[in-house]
Amino acid sequence: MKRGDQGDLEWSTDHHWQKGPDMTRPSAPETVVLLVHGAWHSALHWAATQRALARHGLATIAIDLPGAGFGAPHPTGYFRTGQPGLASEKSALSEITMDHLTDVVLDALVAARTRYRNVVLVAHSAGGAPASVAAERAPELLDHLVYLSSFVPAGRPRFSDYIDAEENAGAVQVPPLGDPAELGAFRINPLSPDQADIDLIRRAFLNDLPPAASDSWRQFLHPDHPFSSFTTPVPLSPERWGRIARTFIRLTDDLALPLVTQDLMISEADRLTPDLPFQVRSLRGGHSPFATRPEELATLLATVSLQRPVR
Repeated sequence: MKRGDQGDLEWSTDHHWQKGPDMTRPSAPETVVLLVHGAWHSALHWAATQRALARHGLATIAIDLPGAGFGAPHPTGYFRTGQPGLASEKSALSEITMDHLTDVVLDALVAARTRYRNVVLVAHSAGGAPASVAAERAPELLDHLVYLSSFVPAGRPRFSDYIDAEENAGAVQVPPLGDPAELGAFRINPLSPDQADIDLIRRAFLNDLPPAASDSWRQFLHPDHPFSSFTTPVPLSPERWGRIARTFIRLTDDLALPLVTQDLMISEADRLTPDLPFQVRSLRGGHSPFATRPEELATLLATVSLQRPVR
């Protein structure tokens, strides 16, 4: 299988990319930052950070994972008065698998590799799962892997393993509507008429958003996130995933994925790759710095992206 016409570089069945003689184009920037969103979010959430990264001279690409973005299907009653059937209607995202999610990341990496010398992959939250699978399958497609308070499956293979961990007991978790296994998705209700529900979602994702800020943020969250994202095992090896330079950005006031859980993932991953441990950085604030402090996030991402990768 070949992933379309990618110019002088193609993705092949033996999981390698082939480089032609015209790999480096002098007119193109050397480094690109590929941004992968987390659960219930989309590429739109990176927009302010992308503008800030552009001011640092960095090219960026933000992708929509399957089931996210403007074209993603919603439960039929989601926008209707009373939201009929919201807790019971099977999700249109129920057939999305980890392979579907990963393929989108791989396609973006292949396209980026044809144009840029250095490719930096940044994953937020649940986006760490497909980003990690992509890195394991094709480590030659990227130069640096950045986890922004993101799932790192090196120690435990499923995101749910960390969500359900004893260390994560203090996390602010948004209870899903209905049975996720039956619906085929973890469903939340950002448009709930219940202020307590909205306050809980906001506290989990945007605890540091100024109180006077508009609640328009609710319109940009999708209610469904594929069930497979949290529950599919993601096996990683030190020989492939472990050979990529990696940075973990800790969010010090994160309530959705508390600091203790972030540190647990870092320490368990470092045990898998003791010769190439995480570079660890910290950023103040909650789970969504791309929304609350994009300039600070961009400055840190630029610093990480422009350093010479450790090999």
